[in-house]
Amino acid sequence: MSFVVTSPAAVAAVATDLANIGSTISAANLVAAAPTTGVLAAGADQVSAAVAALFDAHAHSYQLLSAQASAFHDQLVQTLNAGAGSYASAESANAQQALLNAVNAPTQTLLGRPLIGDGANATTPGGNGGAGGILFGNGGNGAAGAAGQAGGSGGPAGLIGNGGAGATGGAGAPGGNGGAGGWLFGNGGVGGTGGAGVLGGGTGGVGQAGGAGGSGGAAGLWGTGGTGGTGGAGGAEDSVLGEGGPGGAGGTGGTGGLLYGNGGAGGSGGAGGPETSAPFGFGGHGGTGGTGGAARLFGAGGAGGAGGIGGQATEGGFGGDGGHGASGGFLYGDGGAGGAGGTGGPGSAIGGVGGNGGAGGNAFLIGNGGAGGAGGHADTSAPNGVFGGHGGNAGNGGQLFGNGGAGGAGGNGATAADDNGGNGGVGGNGGFAGLIGAGGAGGAGGHGGASLADFGAGGSGGAGGAGGDAKLIGNGGAGGIGGASNQGGNGGNGGNGGNGGAGGHGGGLFGDGGAGGAGQAGAKGVGVGPGGNGGLGGDGGNAVGLIGNGGNGGAGGAGGLGTPDGDGGDGGKGGSRGQLFGTPGATGPHG
Repeated sequence: MSFVVTSPAAVAAVATDLANIGSTISAANLVAAAPTTGVLAAGADQVSAAVAALFDAHAHSYQLLSAQASAFHDQLVQTLNAGAGSYASAESANAQQALLNAVNAPTQTLLGRPLIGDGANATTPGGNGGAGGILFGNGGNGAAGAAGQAGGSGGPAGLIGNGGAGATGGAGAPGGNGGAGGWLFGNGGVGGTGGAGVLGGGTGGVGQAGGAGGSGGAAGLWGTGGTGGTGGAGGAEDSVLGEGGPGGAGGTGGTGGLLYGNGGAGGSGGAGGPETSAPFGFGGHGGTGGTGGAARLFGAGGAGGAGGIGGQATEGGFGGDGGHGASGGFLYGDGGAGGAGGTGGPGSAIGGVGGNGGAGGNAFLIGNGGAGGAGGHADTSAPNGVFGGHGGNAGNGGQLFGNGGAGGAGGNGATAADDNGGNGGVGGNGGFAGLIGAGGAGGAGGHGGASLADFGAGGSGGAGGAGGDAKLIGNGGAGGIGGASNQGGNGGNGGNGGNGGAGGHGGGLFGDGGAGGAGQAGAKGVGVGPGGNGGLGGDGGNAVGLIGNGGNGGAGGAGGLGTPDGDGGDGGKGGSRGQLFGTPGATGPHG
């Protein structure tokens, strides 16, 4: 077919002529249809009727054949028109490519990159993607690394375009970084996933650590930063007293555009590797989530990545901590939320502890602080109870205007079959406000786990986080409620209720103090077990300015029923009123 010469215009002209011929024939068939298909008999005799019926049958057969010929004719005309369009498109594409090659030749020779066009994707292991066109074009994608080799980085874009994606790393090696977005407009490329660790060996050996995720690419003037890559999973270990490899850390998110753009989210941490040799061994710890990418002038900071889950073993690995949220834009933008802590790894004897939530990012001039990440839950499959992770502290509001973020909730403790229940994690503190704005609420405490063992104690609830303070005008944040406790086994103590968090203080000029968080009730004892004590109510925040009401104290939790009953918690103290005007806060009721 390479030697076939075709004129698209000639093919289109033939198709038009055929269409005209078809229209003429169709019109003639329509005119002849009625006279030929409705022939009357010349007489009333049988011969005349038979002759008329014969002519009528021939006419109907002709009309049927005519309809089939018309359908074939229409298909032929459509095929010719489509062919003419295909030939024309091919000629146009060839001409455009030839023109593009001529335009790109000087810059390709002098600078090693085209003027217009996408960069080439890497093909060799661990190779980097090619750069996009100087004027317009996306960066090429990196290639995956061989064993132990880092993944290739994505290529940068030119003036306008998106950065290329980083590639997955080889075994235990980091992922490639995402390419930078266009100088004028374009998003950064995503970071590559870290390579999974390989199997360890030898008594007391450790599985290979997972590779870190690649960083997301930065945006140029206008665009969003790339998301960080996920950390690689830790390698397994199958020897006695061995330990699974830790998961790789998530990659950092790319920075947002200089003028406008959100920062990229941090990548999630990799899972910890399992230890498969019973009965002794340790699971690998989950990887830490990546930090979010910062915004620069206008835009929100990127969220932190979630922590990886712990590895399975006789003693499960810890969940990874969540990544921290990034700061918002210098002029305007919210801080990024902290990443959630990873769940503790399953353990046949002792479960893994939950990871801590990441801190929320701060706003700079105008904007709200990012929320703290939730604490990871403890593993619930093991016979021994362990505690949940702590919630992350929230970010602060903008210095001029903005509310503080909310603190992250604490993770839940584990239920235990052969031991005491795990305690809940502590809630994160709320963020402080700017000159104008409200303080953030404290995070709730995590729930304690139950004990199923005789004389085992139930887990206590975690304390609620403190509310954030206002600065000049605004109310203080409410304290977080305490976490719920859980009951013990037969004859065991009920868990103590979590204490409520203190309320934040009102603004220096105007604003109410935040209410204290409520303490939770103590759990009941089972059989002859004592009841748990109720949690203390959090103190109300003060109205420290000229005008404002003090925050009410949180209610104390009731004591749990048992032998003997647990003590009820005291209510929190009310906050003081404003110096010029206001009402003091009420003391919370005793539990």
